[in-house]
Amino acid sequence: MPLAAPTVPRHGPRPGPAPRWTTAAVRAVLTLILVGAGLTAASPAQAVASPYQRGPDPTVASIEASRGPFAIAQTTIAASSVRGFRGGTVYYPTSTAEGTFGAVAISPGYTATQSSVAWLGPRLASQGFVVVTIDTLSRYDQPASRGTQLLAALDHLTTASSVRTRIDRNRLAVMGHSMGGGGSLSAANTRPTLQAAIPLTGWHTVKNWSGVRVPTLVVGAENDSIAPVTSHSEPFYTSLPSTLDKAYLELNAAGHSAPTSSNVTVAKYSISWLKRFVDDDTRYEQFLCPAPRGTAIQEYRDTCPHS
Repeated sequence: MPLAAPTVPRHGPRPGPAPRWTTAAVRAVLTLILVGAGLTAASPAQAVASPYQRGPDPTVASIEASRGPFAIAQTTIAASSVRGFRGGTVYYPTSTAEGTFGAVAISPGYTATQSSVAWLGPRLASQGFVVVTIDTLSRYDQPASRGTQLLAALDHLTTASSVRTRIDRNRLAVMGHSMGGGGSLSAANTRPTLQAAIPLTGWHTVKNWSGVRVPTLVVGAENDSIAPVTSHSEPFYTSLPSTLDKAYLELNAAGHSAPTSSNVTVAKYSISWLKRFVDDDTRYEQFLCPAPRGTAIQEYRDTCPHS
């Protein structure tokens, strides 16, 4: 609020120009007021920092790298030890010095095993997430079943796994390839408390996801002949509420299996999406908004700004 100039008597000599308050003077007065009230002014960085922020400030190089800043380890979930999914592999940061982490469950596609999405485990975990790549009850499970299994895997991670104390159970996400991608949409629709969903060249007979309330990054592939973007990824994205934090990334000149092997574009935007919405880390918003462009991207749509 601007400070008022001193009042002048109604009678008497004509006053000179009113004193001007410089920026430095205003700051000095405000500082005295704050100190007198026992308050301190937070810096802009302090004001926006998320309590779930993990790792150093990101760069393009850091999110494109094959490994992030966290040392990781892995452990196996035996199929015989769980119900609701067929076990899997857990990748996790070895240090909890910065606190607990968000968790991500990833499902393979039709007829595939967790090996088809295994590259994402260490890639994401080394950026500061606990990640489980799962095997499904049957290689022929349909998307809705895979969604249920993704949720069962998250429930196991947070309540019964050996890494449960490393996880913040309020910050969970799902991903999947093909029918596993369709499964991630089903899981998001079933459990709106999830923080993020990323269907990778997803396949699902359901095209309307207007009930989803989970921030969703839909990844399609231009030359996908199994789940063509015109009948899968694009309708998925379009049907999501316009008020939702959502994005559509179409891989240029790529096919259905593009997300099943190391892919820099899939990794960098998945990392950015998970960091932004699972960790509420606005440092990663720069990679999502304004909409990214490049030779690897055929098309990108979104609901920027996210903040």
